[in-house]
Amino acid sequence: MTYKVKRYTQLALILSLVVFLGACSMDPISSESTGIWDRYIVYNFSLVIEWFSKLFGNNPAFGIITFTIIIRLLMMPLMIRQIKSQQQMAELQPELQAIQEKYPGRDQMSMELMQEEQQALYDKHDVNQFTGCLPMLIQLPIMMALYQVILRTDSLRVGEFLWTNLGQKDPYFILPILAAGLTLASTYLSMKSNPVQNSTTKIMMFAMPLMILFVSVSLPTAVVLYWVVSNAITVIQTLVFNNPYKIIAEREAKEQAEKERERRLRRELKRARRR
Repeated sequence: MTYKVKRYTQLALILSLVVFLGACSMDPISSESTGIWDRYIVYNFSLVIEWFSKLFGNNPAFGIITFTIIIRLLMMPLMIRQIKSQQQMAELQPELQAIQEKYPGRDQMSMELMQEEQQALYDKHDVNQFTGCLPMLIQLPIMMALYQVILRTDSLRVGEFLWTNLGQKDPYFILPILAAGLTLASTYLSMKSNPVQNSTTKIMMFAMPLMILFVSVSLPTAVVLYWVVSNAITVIQTLVFNNPYKIIAEREAKEQAEKERERRLRRELKRARRR
């Protein structure tokens, strides 16, 4: 799965979130709610966020922020695995591109041979091409549940945070812009160290933040707040565990060492010929 496919997958997941949110029930959530989703997921999320809110003086915003941080900490091992998978995929891009150029045809036989050779490359380097999508798949139901919690829990819907009401849209669009900006930053950092850069990856780098902005301007502030905190943590994680500037420096140092080794071999070969 290339970066292009991964980005399209993420966009599809966000679109599915929009469809889901438009079709969900808006009835108040309580201990009397029925169904697995309402009774055991949304209701329990509501209890957890309310409990954290009470710890911070009945402030739902800090309850949501604390909830988000804990969720991301719990997801940390999976995120680290995703980061490593993305880096492995990035390092394989030149070889994957060479395989694609090897099979320029689009007939079924050529496509099957290309896919077989790509899969052999993944197996050789022990790369799981689907790992990068797992955190997004996990975050999606959390976002859905959080949206439901905000709209269906009275105590959270009337809370305030800075200039906003948690149950309403940000009137100045500051948080949606911040969410989109942090998405752009995290996407930029994750793609900067990719050895292969092309127009498609650059388009996808801007498409995701624009989609985030489009979706978040119509969502309650509480959901966008979750997005802002979550994306901020992603930026920090990327800089700590997959710093692109460090990766580029190490790659350049490795290339320089390889060039120096080749120059040394050529000099030794010339000396050997003179003898």
